[in-house]
Amino acid sequence: MSSTPHRPSVAPAQLSWWFQDALQAETGQAAPTPLAGELTVDVVIVGGGFTGLWTALVLKEQQPDLNIALLEAALCGSGASGSNGGKVHGYWASLQGMSESIGEDAALAVARAGTRAQDAIRAFATAPGRDVWWREAGNLRISTAPAQDQKIAGYTSAARRLGVADTAIALTPEQVASRCRSPVFRGGVWFPEGANVHPARLARALRVAALEAGVAVFENTPMLGLDRGAPNRVRTPNGQIIARDVVLATNVGLAGEPEVKAHVSVFSSFALMTQPAPELLRQMGWPGDEGIADLRMFLHYFRKTVDGRVLMGSGSGPISYGGDAADPSLTQDPASVARAERGLRRLLPALAQVAVDKAWGGAIDISADRLPFFRTIPGTRVHYGCGYSGHGVNPTYVGAQCLAALVLGRKNEWSTLPLCTRALPSFPPDPFRTYGARAIRWGFISCEEAEEQEQSGPLLARALASLPRLLGMRIGTR
Repeated sequence: MSSTPHRPSVAPAQLSWWFQDALQAETGQAAPTPLAGELTVDVVIVGGGFTGLWTALVLKEQQPDLNIALLEAALCGSGASGSNGGKVHGYWASLQGMSESIGEDAALAVARAGTRAQDAIRAFATAPGRDVWWREAGNLRISTAPAQDQKIAGYTSAARRLGVADTAIALTPEQVASRCRSPVFRGGVWFPEGANVHPARLARALRVAALEAGVAVFENTPMLGLDRGAPNRVRTPNGQIIARDVVLATNVGLAGEPEVKAHVSVFSSFALMTQPAPELLRQMGWPGDEGIADLRMFLHYFRKTVDGRVLMGSGSGPISYGGDAADPSLTQDPASVARAERGLRRLLPALAQVAVDKAWGGAIDISADRLPFFRTIPGTRVHYGCGYSGHGVNPTYVGAQCLAALVLGRKNEWSTLPLCTRALPSFPPDPFRTYGARAIRWGFISCEEAEEQEQSGPLLARALASLPRLLGMRIGTR
């Protein structure tokens, strides 16, 4: 594997509002402990986000006598796990695309696994003493332009065809308005399986649970290199860990690895958090706690917080060349921040005068079919998972179950999921992959911005936006 750290420490200016709030709320937690010296364990997990922490807990639950160490380059939850929108839902909204790419039976298996994950996350998040802002009211996708209206039927018809009509329910404009009023909202589709959570508080709660379960957690400890063997050796700045099994849970940090590179591209998403405005939210008619997104390809996603703020995100950030997770544009791009703020002001005009408290960006590991994958590197006991494609809070628990099964050598309902067994599609090689993706991104953004004005996008933009579908690719289609 690479001799460079999988993820650099996060600068304070790049931390999300979520993570800063989570750290301020912590009292009495164990201080970060970097690794010093040599340690021998059964399993070492590299990455202290949702995937790594859930995997540690699942392994401890299934085999309590395992000796497990977890390494995190910065602080647990300071990466994607503590920076996302905090929308928790499985794969019922993805049935149409999954049916096309992996088949109907496989699509149902993945969606049902997501429901099991939802149940497990709910149980953890609502346990006594955990304040992670769990609120459950479903997930809502709304049309905000005439060109988006036709997409609603795709969700509901796929659910009916697969015999799960109750997982995707069409809403009229009036029904949408009863949940959240906006002059640009049209019809929509409601997915009952959905919740919102404070993602950084959830990650930090998982850290506490891992420590209490006896996992040795080492923060501020990047992996400098991995020597595969029997046993494996993970090298860090001031020590090393010798382990029978290694789990690599470093998200976009895996995008440059030989086993992964062809199957993952690194995109980015930017989000902002407003200042509290609970009275305005009441006046505009948003009484519930639905997670909401529009029906663009590069969507706007938004939700409320328990103190009356609104998070607005835009999945339209830059694409790095060659899967470079350290590209500064992935976390610092004024144009992407501006798109998120324009989305806030257009979609929720009642909040036009509410100030933005903080904005941030982060990298997303997009797989070629928009589904994560979990594998063991052939001939080794090194296991990895990635490709969450911006949909990671719920699937990271699925991933943890899959990775635990791989570590323990068990064939069960998790290790036999298509997420572990399907043939992985690949992206074209660079430079075609990156420059092609950037051109298609421009095409989609240009078309969708024009559609919101009820106009047609430029001819070149429309041609570029149609390429993924014409080429039979899942990336760039929903």
